[in-house]
Amino acid sequence: MSEIPTARWLAEKLTNRTQRGIALETSALVRASILPVGTRLPAIRDLAYELGVSPATISEAWSDLRRQKIISGRGRNGTWVSGERFVAKPERLASSGNYASGVLDLSMAVPDVSLLPSLERALAHGAKVGDLNSYERSRIVPELRDAVMDTWPYAPEAFLATNGGYNAVYTTVHALLMPDSVVAIEHPTAMRLLDILEDLGVRLVPVLSDAEGPTPQSLGEALKERPSAFLFQPRLHSVTGQTVSAARIEALGQILANSDALIIEDDGIGDISAERPASLGARFPDRTIRILSYSKTLGPDLRLAVVSSSSAIIEQIQSYRAFSAGWTSRILQAATAWLLKDPATGDKITQAREIYQQRRDRLAFELSERGVQTWPGSGLCLWVPVQSEPFAMVTLAARNIAVVPGSKFSILPSQHLRVATSNLSERCVEAAEAIALAHRL
Repeated sequence: MSEIPTARWLAEKLTNRTQRGIALETSALVRASILPVGTRLPAIRDLAYELGVSPATISEAWSDLRRQKIISGRGRNGTWVSGERFVAKPERLASSGNYASGVLDLSMAVPDVSLLPSLERALAHGAKVGDLNSYERSRIVPELRDAVMDTWPYAPEAFLATNGGYNAVYTTVHALLMPDSVVAIEHPTAMRLLDILEDLGVRLVPVLSDAEGPTPQSLGEALKERPSAFLFQPRLHSVTGQTVSAARIEALGQILANSDALIIEDDGIGDISAERPASLGARFPDRTIRILSYSKTLGPDLRLAVVSSSSAIIEQIQSYRAFSAGWTSRILQAATAWLLKDPATGDKITQAREIYQQRRDRLAFELSERGVQTWPGSGLCLWVPVQSEPFAMVTLAARNIAVVPGSKFSILPSQHLRVATSNLSERCVEAAEAIALAHRL
């Protein structure tokens, strides 16, 4: 329709006066093109009056449609129909490019497959696991529980095996957090963490970091918003490559003692870090959730991560999982346990850690030689400051080099590039020269 619909016109099309009913019937009108994309919706108060409901009911219905990307806008600027249907997708990850052959692809901070251990013997061992093919919804096989306890930074009440690190985060936040709740999170952070939380519909509050990790002052400011959870990466930050110092862990604990927020610790890089795992779990065992993924060290096709927390929290997460995959493959759990105990696998991980560090350090050195300073650290990438993200991205694309803009990892304005170094075994000087050029506006 070309005209702005009146509140009375729209109210006549809506028969269900509940918040959910208004949302469902409005979305049906959009799908039927009765409300085409681009249509401006009437004011909330006017529609509420015509329907005989409170403005809060309309506001909540509009919030549902906004989360589904069916409408957009709010306040004085009005609300508009923005999509015909909702198909959930990780917006930040989905907008990453696919590149032609010949491109120096530094966009994927993923393990070098040549540095991953062989899985043949591990999988053969896994096929002999107890209770194979049982439909019992077991949380973790005893062999894996015993293997992870050897290096776990505290003694939790309960463990849970999940289908990878991001699956663990997704399941945890959906089981424990409500849409529209507040979550404090590091700035920057992993873009897939942002995708998961933004899709859930929580409000994100950034916690600024320095060389030692999230700052106590910034966390204290974030806690004034009464967040339901604080999510951070204490062992090795997947974007900046930094580790939260022991002193900073202690300081963050002092701040969090004045809050009842859940503490979600994401260890997505694992033993690629030479640092011992750090955790607030010993201090706050009743509300700390620690997630350790083995994808970067043992292989992404294992699809294996382990979660620890209190028995009550693990039970909540497991109850949510019962709606879908009620348990993680026992074969993969036992295979992971075998790898964790295998000396040759340990040597392979040590070798991989050293090579990743060399590749990261080499690019950092070449950049510093060209006047571009990056923070020291480890991991699979560098966080490179630039004067203009758009200029830097265009400059590198013109030289057939792909990286990721820092804005994908940020909820605040960013002028950075995330440059993957994990597979940069050659062409390091070429990459450094191009990044140095892109660094300058």
